[in-house]
Amino acid sequence: MGRAFEYRRASKEARWDKMSKLFPKLAKAITMAAKEGGTDPEMNPRLRTAIMNAKAQNMPKDNIRAAIDRASGKDTANYTEVTYEGKGPHGVLIMAEAATDNNTRTVANVKAYLSKNGGMLVPTGSLEFMFSRKAVFEFDAPENISRDDLELDLIEAGLESIEEYKEAWYVYGDYANFGSLSKALEDKEIEIRKASLQRIPLNSVALSEEQLADVEKIIDRLEDDDDIQAVFTNIA
Repeated sequence: MGRAFEYRRASKEARWDKMSKLFPKLAKAITMAAKEGGTDPEMNPRLRTAIMNAKAQNMPKDNIRAAIDRASGKDTANYTEVTYEGKGPHGVLIMAEAATDNNTRTVANVKAYLSKNGGMLVPTGSLEFMFSRKAVFEFDAPENISRDDLELDLIEAGLESIEEYKEAWYVYGDYANFGSLSKALEDKEIEIRKASLQRIPLNSVALSEEQLADVEKIIDRLEDDDDIQAVFTNIA
C-alpha cells in the first residue's frame, strides 16, 4: 500500500517549517475542534489530537491556549471543512482538505493554482474512490512492548497494520476507528508523536524529477494557502 504522507517527507517538512504558515493552520484546527466538541481536551478527543500535533511542531503553549479560547469568542469565524479534488500534470491526482469561512474564495484559489500549472479542478466525488481514508499514528518505537504484542492489543480497536520507518512506528486503521485506536494507544501509555487522517492512494504513479517539479508547483501553492489544511496525491 502506498503511503501518501511519506513520499515527499524531507521537502514537505522543510516547507512547513515556515512558522508563519504552520502555526495558523494548527491554531485553526485547535479552534475548530474546541468549538465543535468543547474546550476540555480530556472530554474532546479531536481537540486532544489537535493539541498533541501542535506540540509536536513546537507550537508555544500560549498560542495553543489562545486558539482554544478563541473558540468561545463571539467574533470567531465559522469554518466549513471542504475537500477539493483535482487532476495535475503527468496523471497525478490531488485531494486538498480545507477549513474555510468563504468557500467562494477558497475554491477560486484552488482552481487557479491547478489551472495555472497544468491541472484542473474536478467535481466533488470524482476521485474519492481512488483513495482510502486511514487513521495514522506515529510514535517512537516502544521499549517495553514487541510489535507482535502491540498488534494483538490493538486488533479490537480497529488496527489494520503496523509499519516501521527508521526509529518510528506507524499504526494504520480505518478512519472510522481513529478514536478507538487513539484511546488504545493512550491506554498503553504510548506517547503519540503525530496523529491524523490520511488519504492513501489505491494506485500510485512514479514521476521523474522533472515531472515531480511540475507537480510541486501546484502542491506548494496549495500548502501555502491559509485555508488548506492538508494535501494528498497518488505520487509513488
